[in-house]
Amino acid sequence: MFVVNHQKFMKMDELSAGKVPYFFIIDFLAENIEIFEEKEIQKEDLLIDFPTFPNTSHISKLNKKIEWKPFPETLENFKSGFDNVQKNIHLGNSYLVNYTRKTKIETNLTLKEIFYYSKAKYKVFYKNFFVFFSPETFIKISAGKIFTYPMKGTIDASIENAAQILRNDKKEKAEHYTVVDLLRNDLSIVADEVKVDQFQRIDLIKTYQKDLYAMSSEISGIIKSEYSSKIGSILKKLLPAGSILGAPKAKTLEIIKESEGYERGFYTGICGWFDGENLDTCVMIRFIENDDKNLYFKSGGGITHMSQLEDEYQEMKNKIYVPIH
Repeated sequence: MFVVNHQKFMKMDELSAGKVPYFFIIDFLAENIEIFEEKEIQKEDLLIDFPTFPNTSHISKLNKKIEWKPFPETLENFKSGFDNVQKNIHLGNSYLVNYTRKTKIETNLTLKEIFYYSKAKYKVFYKNFFVFFSPETFIKISAGKIFTYPMKGTIDASIENAAQILRNDKKEKAEHYTVVDLLRNDLSIVADEVKVDQFQRIDLIKTYQKDLYAMSSEISGIIKSEYSSKIGSILKKLLPAGSILGAPKAKTLEIIKESEGYERGFYTGICGWFDGENLDTCVMIRFIENDDKNLYFKSGGGITHMSQLEDEYQEMKNKIYVPIH
C-alpha cells in the first residue's frame, strides 16, 4: 500500500506558498521525506547538481583508471520475479510493470567521486548513503504550467540504426505509449488543458561502459487553481512516478512488492529544487547505494506482455554503468 507522509507534504505547501526556496528528497513509497531550506543544504553533506541549482563547482577530468565490476544475479534468479510479473499481466492485473533488481558492484570510485565526475542532467550525493546520476525529469512547474517528461525505452547506441530501431520496436513503443497515457492522466488530476507536446524524442546518454539511446516525451498542462502554489499537494497526487511504477498504479505496486523481494528505498523516488517561483524535479534512477559497506546498483525496466526474458535481463544489466567519459 502506498503510504503518504501528510505532514511533510503540508510543510512543502507552506514553504512554496511563502516562496521559500528548498530542496527535497522523497523515497519511492513517500514514507521518508527530507526537506532542506536553502541555508540548511551545506550542513547536511548534500551535494546537488541540477540544471537550476548546482551547489558544487565542476572538477577537472578524473585522472585514474576506473575499476568497475558488477555482480548481476543469474538469469534464473531474474526469471523468478519476471515470471510473476508476466503472470499478473496475463491475468489482466496490470499492463505495465517496472521490474527492478539490486546488483552488487565493486569499484575504486568513492560515491563522491562518482558524483563529481559523472555527467548527467541531475546528480545528487547524500551523506555517503547514496549517489545517483539521473537523465530523467519528473515534473517542472513554471509560470502556472506543469510539465512532465516520461522516459521509457533504451538501446545500445552502437547498434546500427539504433535510434530508428528503438523508435519502431513494438514492445518499446507499446511501453512508451502506456507511460505517456498514464502520465497524461496523472497530470489531468492537477492540471487542465493537458497535452502531449513532444512524442518519442531520442536522447544520447554517454557512459564509461557504453553509449545508450533513451526515448522520452513531453506532456504539459495548466495548473488548476486549487493547486496553485501547493507543490506538496501536487506531488502527493502524482506519486509514485508512473514511469518507474507502471499501470494501474495500486495493483502494480502490489505486484512489484511480490516480485522484487527487496526494498527500493529512495531508489525510484524523486527529488527536486524549488527556487521560490519555479520547480524542477527528477526521478532518482541510475542509483548506487551504500548498504553495510557494500555498494549496490539498482536498475530495471518496464515489462509488458510482449517482453522477452533475455532482453529484459540484458536491459537491467546495460543500465549498470557510470557516465564518466
